[in-house]
Amino acid sequence: MLDITTQLTTNPKEKPAPDQLGFGHYFTDHMFVLDYTEGIGWHDGRIIPYQPISLEPSAMIFHYGQSVFEGLKAYVTVDNDILLFRADRNFARLNNSNDRMCIPKIDEEYALEALKQLVNVDREWVPSAPGTSLYIRPFIIATEQHLGVHPAKNYKFIIIMSPSGSYYKEGINPVKIMVEEQFVRAVKGGTGEAKTGGNYASALKGQEIADREGYSQTLWLDGRENRYVEEVGSMNIFFKINGTVVTPELNGSILPGITRDSMINVLRSKNIQVEERRISIEEVVEAHRNGMLEEVFGTGTAAVISPVGELKYLDEHMSINKGEIGEVSQMLYDTLTGIQTGKIEDTFGWTIRL
Repeated sequence: MLDITTQLTTNPKEKPAPDQLGFGHYFTDHMFVLDYTEGIGWHDGRIIPYQPISLEPSAMIFHYGQSVFEGLKAYVTVDNDILLFRADRNFARLNNSNDRMCIPKIDEEYALEALKQLVNVDREWVPSAPGTSLYIRPFIIATEQHLGVHPAKNYKFIIIMSPSGSYYKEGINPVKIMVEEQFVRAVKGGTGEAKTGGNYASALKGQEIADREGYSQTLWLDGRENRYVEEVGSMNIFFKINGTVVTPELNGSILPGITRDSMINVLRSKNIQVEERRISIEEVVEAHRNGMLEEVFGTGTAAVISPVGELKYLDEHMSINKGEIGEVSQMLYDTLTGIQTGKIEDTFGWTIRL
């Protein structure tokens, strides 16, 4: 296994107040960097002070978008330990994205060890106030200096970390979501199931429209028939219809969310029926009209769970559960955050204690 060297900062930053964190605004004192060179492989793993990256204008990331990233969190427990949540799954998914984007795979055990060391170096940055966490962003970019469409020969794998509060300004309160009618995010056979920057760039137009109309996020439909529900811009989506929780099946154009998988496991452990299947927007609208659409919620690392209080499709405004958080949504939030912070026993084996 590769070594990891550490260079500590001589100019530590002032830490922000817990009530001023927001999401993704502040970054810790250190970062991890690992280089890839064709013929050598991944090498020179190091923890260094957080700093700018110097790249040539011809670096291929700028021209062809060859990049992948992940998102996970660290939490302070009730006894002041630090827990990582399902970090092994994040690095496994990163390698799945690497394969799709023609990026050399990383050693997952090494990446996890690097992350543990980085979090330990910056452990004082892990916030402990309720609802806060240390958001962790591993990513890989193509750095070869060349203009030409082919997989790059050089890359950087970097991990940065950000103490964060709620992803949405609404917090755990229900958000408003609009269904995108014109644009599509991904199609089967494309890069939808990879966590790559281009997927999010293609979603910006829909998000811009949603913002303009007063909605927090866009719900995307499939790219072929523009009929079947896929995912929200930053979350997987769930519907509770007549007592059964339904979420779109993984079909090649939907990101296999780790929080999504966690929620499905929690639901089944509580004997709540879950279906992973195709679900059309017409079925959702009909369920609402018939009074059977009981809850809607999104799941993702950043927000954990985000109840949906209003869903807009075409000219129809659907109020969900009177705009209040539902019983299942609240249970899932309490259970998962309880496991993540050590308040609830982790019977699933998901956490790593540092």
